[in-house]
Amino acid sequence: METILLVIHLMIALAMIVTVLLQRSEGGALGIGGGGGGGGGGGLMTGRGAANLLTRSTAILATGFFMTSIALAVMAGAGKAPTSVIDQAPASQAPAKPTGPAVPSQ
Repeated sequence: METILLVIHLMIALAMIVTVLLQRSEGGALGIGGGGGGGGGGGLMTGRGAANLLTRSTAILATGFFMTSIALAVMAGAGKAPTSVIDQAPASQAPAKPTGPAVPSQ
């Protein structure tokens, strides 16, 4: 089960990378899909329709990514007793006494 979920998680991650790279960049020509697709009417999707589709796809993939991440984290911790880092710390020891030569007090 864990292997299947991990494979799904990786496929979602790759799909999310692709959809993010296809989106048009607001900052100036960094996105792959940001070429001048402006007025040629008659295309399958308009620029705004493609942007809405990519935005929704990214949101859906991000939700799936978070859900599979949480599921994998829960599965990794299943069957283990909860522990704390503080419980694993070594017992406190008395401060070390100086071992240098004794200095006579005057």
